[in-house]
Amino acid sequence: MTEYGYFLSCEEFSPAELIDQARRAQQAGFTRLAISDHFHPWNDAQGNSAFVWSVIGALSQAVSLPVTTLVTCPTVRLHPAVTAQAAATSSVLLDGRFALGVGTGEALNEHVHGDAWPSFEVRAEMLEEAVEVMRKLFTGEPVSHSGRHYTVDNARLYTAPDQQPPVYVSAFGPKAAELAGRIGDGFVTMTPDADLVGAFREAGGQGKKVVGGVKVCWSSNREAAVDVVHRLWPTELLPGELAQLLPTPAHFEQASQLVTRDMVADAVTCGDDAEQHVETARAYARAGFDEVYVGQIGPDQEVFFDAYRELVLPALNR
Repeated sequence: MTEYGYFLSCEEFSPAELIDQARRAQQAGFTRLAISDHFHPWNDAQGNSAFVWSVIGALSQAVSLPVTTLVTCPTVRLHPAVTAQAAATSSVLLDGRFALGVGTGEALNEHVHGDAWPSFEVRAEMLEEAVEVMRKLFTGEPVSHSGRHYTVDNARLYTAPDQQPPVYVSAFGPKAAELAGRIGDGFVTMTPDADLVGAFREAGGQGKKVVGGVKVCWSSNREAAVDVVHRLWPTELLPGELAQLLPTPAHFEQASQLVTRDMVADAVTCGDDAEQHVETARAYARAGFDEVYVGQIGPDQEVFFDAYRELVLPALNR
C-alpha cells in the first residue's frame, strides 16, 4: 500500500518553520518526511536554503517519522566521503529511519566551488562511483579508494549505522532510470510516469521502492493560491534540462518569465477541492509508487494540515 509523507522544502522555509511543519505533519497523519537539499533556492522569492544535514539532526529530536533526502548530490559540492559521514550520522540519530535519496545534481547548487559543470554522462559516472564509495564507508570499516573521479585515503566512519541506509537514485529520463535500477535500492522521480517506473523495474528495480513528490497549494481562494504558486514555484514548469543547467536564482527568474499564470493553474493542484488533492496523490499510487510526499506551497500551512488530516489522508488510506 502506498504511504503518504510530507515534503519539507529547504528552499522556501526557514529551519524553524521546517521543524514546525514536521511536527504538524506527524500530528496530521503523514507517516514519513522528505527534505530537499539546496545551496541556493530556485529564485529569490523562495528566500531560504538551510544546510539540510543540520535540519535533519533537529528533525531527529522533534519527531519520530522516517526521513528521506529528496535529493542530495554527493558528487561535487560535498565529497562522497563527507556525504557518507552526514548520512551515517543522520541514520544513527533517526535510529535507522533514514533513506539517502541522491541525484546527479543541478548547476544551481553544485557550481559554488567554481568547478566546471559536467555533462550528464560524466555526472552519472560520478554518481555511480560516489554510491560505491559511500556504501563502503557505511560498513564502518577502513576504506581506501582510487577511482576515476574520487580518492579516499584510509577513511573510516566511527559513527556508523547498524544497517546501511538505503540509497534511492533520482531520475527524470530513461537513461537515469536505468542507472537507478542498476545501482539504487530505490527510485526517485517527481512525475507519476508509469513508463519510467517500468524502465526502472526492467533495469534491475524489481522489488525496490519507487518514491515521488508533488507540490500543491491548499487554499479557500483558488485564484490566490495560483498567484502564490506562480510567484514562488514557476520553476517547476520549466522544460527540458534547464533545471540542471542554469547556475543562479537570477537565471531561473529570467527563464521563469516563460511560465504563465495559466500554465500554473493547469498544472498545479490549487484550492480546497479535497477530491482533486486526493486524485493528485492517487495518480502516483496508480503508477506504482510506494511512497508519495506532498508539499504545501506558501504560508497557509495550518489550513493545509487541517484539511489533509480531516479530508485528504483518510480518503487516501481507505
